[in-house]
Amino acid sequence: MREKENLTLLGNKRTEFAYDYSPELLETFLNKHPDNDYFVKFNCPEFTSLCPITGQPDFAQITVRYVPYEKMVESKSLKLYLHSFRNHGDFHEDCVNIIMKDLIKLMSPKYIEVHGNFTPRGGIAIVPFANYGMPGTKWETVALDRLKNFE
Repeated sequence: MREKENLTLLGNKRTEFAYDYSPELLETFLNKHPDNDYFVKFNCPEFTSLCPITGQPDFAQITVRYVPYEKMVESKSLKLYLHSFRNHGDFHEDCVNIIMKDLIKLMSPKYIEVHGNFTPRGGIAIVPFANYGMPGTKWETVALDRLKNFE
């Protein structure tokens, strides 16, 4: 039996795309295995946003990895949310941190990391990485270790 919960986008054949940053698009469903530690990975190879200074488009591969706790992000809502950055002007580092903070607020995961691999423009690539581990848990230490050893 499939739980419907409060999912409004999954299965909706009248998908509408937001034209600016829209965190309200994000939806969750209950994690049926909150006692297990496991990773969920999303890869968005066609992320786009705009440079806040020049208005030129920026392209990136955004990877989100997280260890869920009680809630999980629904993938279609995540896709539409990431698409909402298309006309949003922010620096690469800001986009990665905004995505991570919105997902933390949405799900309260045990651990999460967001990695942006932006296409070079002007001869330099920017590769921001942000992560978070739930305070007071082993995941707080994992986050610090992962950040210290990133690439």
